[in-house]
Amino acid sequence: MNLTVGELSVPVIRAFAGEKECKGMRRGRALRRFDKELAKGNYKAAHSLLKQLQYKTGGLLGFGSAKLVPKRLPAMNRQELCMVDESLVDSVLCSIKYSIEFALSDEEVLLTGMEDDLGSESDDSPYEDHQMCLQHEAGHFLVGYLVGVLPRSYQVPSVEDITQDKFAQGNVQFLGFEFLKEVDMSTISSKSFTQGKENRAKISSQTLNRFLCVILGGLAAEHLIFGYSELLHSDVQKLDRVLSWLCLNENEGNSLVRRAVLTTLSLLSHHHEARSRLAEAMASRRSIGYCIDMIESTL
Repeated sequence: MNLTVGELSVPVIRAFAGEKECKGMRRGRALRRFDKELAKGNYKAAHSLLKQLQYKTGGLLGFGSAKLVPKRLPAMNRQELCMVDESLVDSVLCSIKYSIEFALSDEEVLLTGMEDDLGSESDDSPYEDHQMCLQHEAGHFLVGYLVGVLPRSYQVPSVEDITQDKFAQGNVQFLGFEFLKEVDMSTISSKSFTQGKENRAKISSQTLNRFLCVILGGLAAEHLIFGYSELLHSDVQKLDRVLSWLCLNENEGNSLVRRAVLTTLSLLSHHHEARSRLAEAMASRRSIGYCIDMIESTL
C-alpha cells in the first residue's frame, strides 16, 4: 500500500511542477516580446503586452498591485501596510529637507550640518558607492513596477565608472510621467508657478501619487539598506519642482510626501527579496523584461 501511494504521488508532483514551469515559460516568452518592442521604441505596444498579462495566473501578479497613497489623505490604517519604524520615515524626510535646503541656501553651512547629523561619508570606496547607486536605482525600478508605472530603460554605472568619476550616476526612465516635460519647460522658461489650479487639472491624483512613490524609491532604498543617504539627489529637486508647479501649500505638500515615504518604505521592506535579486540583475545589465521576470518569480 505504501508503495502504491508513493507511485501515485510522484506523477502528481511532477504534473504540478510542470504546470508551474509552463506558466513561467509563457511569461518569459511574453517578456521577450516586450523587450523587442521596447528596443524598437514601440512603448505603447510594449505596455499593451504587459497589460494583457496583468493579474493573470502565470502572468504578472505584481505589476500595479501596490496600494497607492489615498487622494484625500485620511488617517492611514498602518496595519494594512508593512509596519515601518517611524524613525526611519523621519530620517528620509530629514534627507528630503536637507536636499531642498542645499539647493536654496549656503552650501558650506548645510554641508557642515549634514556631517554633524550623518557623519562624513566621503571616504566610501568605489565599491560602496556602486552598491548605493545600484540599490538606489533598484528602489526606483521596483516601486515603479509595483505601483503600475512601466520602466522603459535604466543605467547603472559600474565600479570602474565610479572609480573614474566619483559623481557618476544611474537612472531609470519610466512611461506615464509626461507632465514632467511641462514642469521642466516651466523651469527653463523661468515662469513662476502660480497657475496651481490649471496645473493640477493636468495630472490625476493617481498619477501624482505614483510619481511621489517612484521618485522617492531610490532615497527610501538607501535609508532602508544603508541607514543613511548621501543626499543632494536630483530626485528631490524634481519632487520639489513638481510640488511648486502644483502650488500646493506646505501642509498639503508635507502630507503627500510623508504618506508617499511610508508607502514606499513599506513596499521595499515587504519585497526585500525581489529588491535584492532585482539589484543583482541590474548590476549585470539584464533587460527590462528579464528584471520584471525576476521580480515576479519572487512574489
